[in-house]
Amino acid sequence: MTDLFGARAEETLRSVAQLATRMRPQTLDEVVGQPGLLKAGAAFRRMIESGRPVSMILWGPPGTGKTTLARLVAAHTDAAFETLSATSAGVKDVREVLGRARQRLETDERRTVLFLDEIHRFNKGQQDSLLPGVEDGVVILVGATTENPFFEVNSPLISRSTIFRLDPLRPADIEVLIERALSDSVSGLGERGLSIDPEVRADLAQRTGGDARLALNSLEVAATLAQGRGAATISKEDVEEALQRRIIRYDKTGDQHYDVISAFIKSMRGSDPDAALFWLHLMIGAGEDPEFIARRMIIFASEDVGLADPTALQIAVAAADALAHVGLPEATYNLTEACIYLATATKSNSVARAISAASEAVATTNSPRVPLHLRSSGGKGYRYPHDHPGGVVEQSYWPEGSDPQILYRPGSEGAEGELAARLEEADRVMKKEKR
Repeated sequence: MTDLFGARAEETLRSVAQLATRMRPQTLDEVVGQPGLLKAGAAFRRMIESGRPVSMILWGPPGTGKTTLARLVAAHTDAAFETLSATSAGVKDVREVLGRARQRLETDERRTVLFLDEIHRFNKGQQDSLLPGVEDGVVILVGATTENPFFEVNSPLISRSTIFRLDPLRPADIEVLIERALSDSVSGLGERGLSIDPEVRADLAQRTGGDARLALNSLEVAATLAQGRGAATISKEDVEEALQRRIIRYDKTGDQHYDVISAFIKSMRGSDPDAALFWLHLMIGAGEDPEFIARRMIIFASEDVGLADPTALQIAVAAADALAHVGLPEATYNLTEACIYLATATKSNSVARAISAASEAVATTNSPRVPLHLRSSGGKGYRYPHDHPGGVVEQSYWPEGSDPQILYRPGSEGAEGELAARLEEADRVMKKEKR
């Protein structure tokens, strides 16, 4: 009787859930995408179909099927399914699940699949509380994470789990799900009798970035809007309105934080101001710390523009100062101006190369001693450069017993080209080798 009531309760909850939840696949063959995991003969599919799964971590972007696959693991194992979210659960909740799982094994000989969503949000102590149950086989742990588990999950838990990587769904996969939802009269929107033009469907699939949950829930909103105006076809305007307030998929504390800032820096380095602006405003719109962005732009100004355009550093610092004075949203103008300037500036990485060369020179010089003529106490033998033509005089500035090295090699573009010419003359006077 308990199972009957439980089944009825689950059916009731399913009927009022969002479209993405109602349309969740019930079999492996209904799952769209993830061919690397689910194609015939794939290790993941064989493991599930065998009914003998191991604890695992499913790593992938939102809306790619992690929860669905966890449920299918339980279904193929004929196991009880318990779910926790690391955003709200703690050690006490984990222990309660492990206790119930142990009782099932002892009384019914039935296993338990514990699905832990956002496992990366558990701290070390919380993750450690899972270890006894995983080691003893009391639970089959299926952890889900959008972050790199090798950085976010404890090594002991990693060593006891198999990691499977999920990819974003392709637009073609999303289109299949949209059509399936519109035609399904039981769990989907089929009873509404709505259609969607191919180009509008493709637009929705493209703009939801491989996230099935976002696509289906946006479709449901668009369908409601179409019905509200008495239309039988979901229009481009319905989709636009459904998407206009969608949350930007960007976790500023995780991998995407590093991936997006990397794309931003590489776009500026590649002199593509348009792409750089896209990534900049994605970060701003997602609530990224603007001071973090400003700091990276200051670093970029010296690392990638450098002496080819010394003004770049001034502009980056000025943008950071403006941000400190006026804050967002007003400082968006300052950050955007700096972004455009840095992306279009002449580039040189000579400063970065000089840092590397200088660090190596220091590391390979044993016990460097300042020569007598350069010391602060007297400087006997020191030749004052301002007393000589051009402010340059031949003398060594290197540690005692060390041969001079060339550590800075200027680029030939922009202002650095002029600097290179001046340096060539100084090298001639000092009888240095050619840079």
